[in-house]
Amino acid sequence: MIELSVSKISAAVEGRVIGDGQVVVTGSVETDSRLVKPGALFVAKPGEVTDGHNFVSAAISTGAVAVIVERELPDIEIPQILVKDSVLALGLLAKYVLEKIRLTTDLKVIGVTGSNGKTTTKNMLNAILSKLGQTIAPIESYNNEVGAPYSILQTNLDTKFLVVELGAGGIGSIDYLAKIAKPDIGVILKVGLAHVGEFGGIETTAEIKSELAKAMSPDSILILNADDGYVADMAELTSATKIWFGTSADSQYRASDQNVSIEGTSFTLTWPDGKHNQVKLQILGEHHVMNATASAAVADQLQIPRDLIVEALEAMP
Repeated sequence: MIELSVSKISAAVEGRVIGDGQVVVTGSVETDSRLVKPGALFVAKPGEVTDGHNFVSAAISTGAVAVIVERELPDIEIPQILVKDSVLALGLLAKYVLEKIRLTTDLKVIGVTGSNGKTTTKNMLNAILSKLGQTIAPIESYNNEVGAPYSILQTNLDTKFLVVELGAGGIGSIDYLAKIAKPDIGVILKVGLAHVGEFGGIETTAEIKSELAKAMSPDSILILNADDGYVADMAELTSATKIWFGTSADSQYRASDQNVSIEGTSFTLTWPDGKHNQVKLQILGEHHVMNATASAAVADQLQIPRDLIVEALEAMP
């Protein structure tokens, strides 16, 4: 994270400072006290099993210089930022930090959602984009109201690319995350059956995924799966520039001639200008073809050399 004083953090999260507001957070933002290092801000988050407020002393012992809390803690020697909801505060801080970084850098943010393939696509994008500059795309599936802001808060002034995974947690969940991240490029991979039991039907899942389409700005790019009818319908909901990937002939980024063998997964990737590359993934599974095609579409829209895109995809273990 960028360096910020406690008073500035408090203003960003709509909190109240208890203690010295001039203390500067120079390290990371953590919700797990075991990950705290010197200079960090610890966010005390109540959970289903335990309460982060019980671990503030542990966080201090390993170097936390300030803490966000939902209730004032006695006998704490570091500044406390008192808020009503520490998870919402985490989101507000992520939004603030991202806005500050964008003021002085050309950081590009990519938001990825879909019932399946989010983490794989995020990892593929990390493999490609990290060849061009500092890229934040955590390997873990940090895609909810805690994980996504946590990922965003790992960015700094040297970060060139940020890949955020946007998970569905109910109506409004992706809209919430999209408004924090404000992606320059959005990707909607698929609407599947993963959350049908939880959300009550695939139509509800589609509605939640469509929140990314609705949240995209007119000067952004939205990359859509042409093979998925639910995703295709989302084209009418966005003001962003629409780019299509898939196996259908009208896809701008088209995968064909898929083949899965003991050696991996291969396919032909055709680019919007009609040129094509043979891609040989080391990972097994035809479903990875769509993830790779979506990743290639993002990277190509970022004007990354196509040979480098293919090389990075093929090198993934």
